[in-house]
Amino acid sequence: MEVEIAPLAELPDGRGLRVEVNDERIALFRIGDSVHAIGDRCSHAEASLAEGEVFDGEVECPRHGSPFDLTTGEPGSLPATTAVPVYPTAVRDGIVYLTIEGES
Repeated sequence: MEVEIAPLAELPDGRGLRVEVNDERIALFRIGDSVHAIGDRCSHAEASLAEGEVFDGEVECPRHGSPFDLTTGEPGSLPATTAVPVYPTAVRDGIVYLTIEGES
């Protein structure tokens, strides 16, 4: 299922924004004209990844510092060892869309 999120211009550049779609917490990250979407809960301690700092294509968990790749969801170091979900995004006509797989 594809969901319209917001105009690209309304998303903060270089920072996270938490949204909820079908009871799923998702962290959106705008990097210039690109938008990445990953599960908002750190796989180690369930901290909000949308509150983390973004560096070189990764977001750092604000609780224990594990970095997560914004394109794969994979953690880059301990204490996290499990990837977070990644969601496809698209920007069309200046509007950001998010796809949740398996929903209708």
